[in-house]
Amino acid sequence: MLVEGQKAYSQNCASCHGAAGGGGYGLKLAGVVTVKYPNIDDQIALIVNGKGAMPSFSKNLTTEQITAVSRYTREVLGTE
Repeated sequence: MLVEGQKAYSQNCASCHGAAGGGGYGLKLAGVVTVKYPNIDDQIALIVNGKGAMPSFSKNLTTEQITAVSRYTREVLGTE
């Protein structure tokens, strides 16, 4: 699942949040995503619904891809 999450992140998220999650146009994710969203369901809801400048990805990604991206940002980028 983490490989699928990395692929979806690279294709849909990295242009704003940075390849390693360091931020850019979008907020920094590396090392802070689990602090800001301790419950993965809240992070998934943000990806599905969007908020502020972040668009909804509900039409671009499947439920499985959204879960994979969330896990990737938490388990890989979240530790950097």
